[in-house]
Amino acid sequence: MSKQFASKADLSDKQVSFTQLSPNAWAYTAEGDPNSGVIIGDNSCMVIDTTATPAMARDLIRRIREVTDKPIKYVVLSHYHAVRVLGASAYFEHGAQEIIASRGTWEMIVERGEADMKSEIERFPRLFQDVGSIPGLTWPTMVFERELTLHLGALEVKLMHIGPGHTRGDTIAWIPSQRVCFSGDLVEYMAGVYTGDAQLQEWPETLEKLRALGAQKLVPGRGPAMTTASDCEKAIDYTKKWVTELFATAKAGVASNKSLKEVFADTRKVMDPVFGDVFIYEHCLPFDVSRAYDEASGLKHPRIWTAQRDVEMWSQLQS
Repeated sequence: MSKQFASKADLSDKQVSFTQLSPNAWAYTAEGDPNSGVIIGDNSCMVIDTTATPAMARDLIRRIREVTDKPIKYVVLSHYHAVRVLGASAYFEHGAQEIIASRGTWEMIVERGEADMKSEIERFPRLFQDVGSIPGLTWPTMVFERELTLHLGALEVKLMHIGPGHTRGDTIAWIPSQRVCFSGDLVEYMAGVYTGDAQLQEWPETLEKLRALGAQKLVPGRGPAMTTASDCEKAIDYTKKWVTELFATAKAGVASNKSLKEVFADTRKVMDPVFGDVFIYEHCLPFDVSRAYDEASGLKHPRIWTAQRDVEMWSQLQS
């Protein structure tokens, strides 16, 4: 295998879809790239996840402007990863007043924001080809602990941190009256599930809390929008299967005193037949196994990914 990040070979443009899910909810998806969500209320809009750069964000803004001229008042960060948040500055040209995140997401930006930005820019050249348009880190202007209810006119939207999973600060956006959920990377479907900063032991329980909402429409962090209740269940099951099989394999390997590279090989035997053909699988798996191995070894708090650590890990596992 090549020692170059798998994502560096992913240079082709993706087919973008902007899909209406309810009278107020829209999904912005692109063949395994990070998704965004849009909620259009009576007097303003909310965007969930901002894309990687302000230049990329302008495509989403253009699509929003094709369906409404209402100001984009709220920008919500489902969690902190550079590919999802560094486009935020573009929205201030269109009425944005608040960038909202959970306390856990704020803490991640403080702790690892700069390192994560440099790391992900190196990993994803296509997504960051307009890196010069990024003014710097995205900082929330409003931080909540567990739940925040907002009203876009008469439309109620709940922002909730229901538990750790993809990161310790994951936030979902929920429209109770329409049973529409924007899950961020707590849920992925038909794409690699990145777990490099995850809390793997708690993630399945958090997914069950999300399942209990009874969503009828769901926008995952990656993959197509789910448009029926049964599809929502499939996406949750897909993510849960990925997480549980990954962590179980790592725990078994650590218990047998296997090396990281041996556990990587074991994981491929388990997961390649099930997930090997989905978007960004080859990119995600080395990072995922590294985090699973750490957590199975007792490292509860994820180590910070730096550009140097990325290269060292990739070289070790792909040589």
